[in-house]
Amino acid sequence: MENLLIVGCGDIARRALPELRRRYRVSALVRSHDEALTASGVEPIEGDLDEADSLASLAGRASLVAHLAPPESAGVFDQRTRKLLAALEKNRAMVPHRIVYLSTSGVYGDCHGECVTEERPPSPQTERAHRRLDAERTLADWGERHGVEIVILRVPGIYAAERLPVERLRRGTPVLLAQDDVYTNHIHADDLAAILVTALEHPRARGVFNACDDGEIKMGDWFDLVADRAGLPRPPRIARADAAQRIPPELLSFMSESRRLINRRMKEELGVRLRYPTVFEGVSRSLAAAM
Repeated sequence: MENLLIVGCGDIARRALPELRRRYRVSALVRSHDEALTASGVEPIEGDLDEADSLASLAGRASLVAHLAPPESAGVFDQRTRKLLAALEKNRAMVPHRIVYLSTSGVYGDCHGECVTEERPPSPQTERAHRRLDAERTLADWGERHGVEIVILRVPGIYAAERLPVERLRRGTPVLLAQDDVYTNHIHADDLAAILVTALEHPRARGVFNACDDGEIKMGDWFDLVADRAGLPRPPRIARADAAQRIPPELLSFMSESRRLINRRMKEELGVRLRYPTVFEGVSRSLAAAM
């Protein structure tokens, strides 16, 4: 049984843990003691990606790494990934043979609603997307130098029962008129957890994969769907010219990019079968689970 190290043991990792525990001896980097993780059979390793000296015990720890930790909240470089890799290579005889990294589809930037495969060159438009692309490239360079397989999962909007825009709907936050709207992409948290498990073990897992569902939906229609399923009023629609005055900047930044991700490579090469192929199945099941 191989040793797996999880870096960033948040919601997706914890959803995947039942399957991961059946396959691997699992340890997880944590900032402080986590009783729930220990009780689940995971070995906690205390350390902080912002403090390089705290990561010394990671060297030689595992043959597989699931890197799910986000970058810092500012700048265009991901120093956390650099510190993680520096710690892992301190035992050069025992570097992992595979690292799976959860990135973002935001690295593609605005694609004007076009269909997007993994071959499309990245063109990030926000600092957060630049940080993710920096992490991807840092990992790819490191993997090439050390003979380590690197798997990049480019992830769009993650949703689940507790990750739906219900509060925004209750606040009446507007969305764009249909003619100004953008295509958005999604993946249910349970499906992403299953994709992570597959990416760690599948012999053909190499390079970049769009980790998204099969759906094609505009952002305003997404909010309408959640509102209808939750029994809430649909959000008001406004013109893009009025958006800066009425929509929070973070949400507005997502409304400035439009793309339709293609997940063919993930399904054909990794054999992924989605539990929730579109948000129309996933939102209903998510809200039912929350009742």
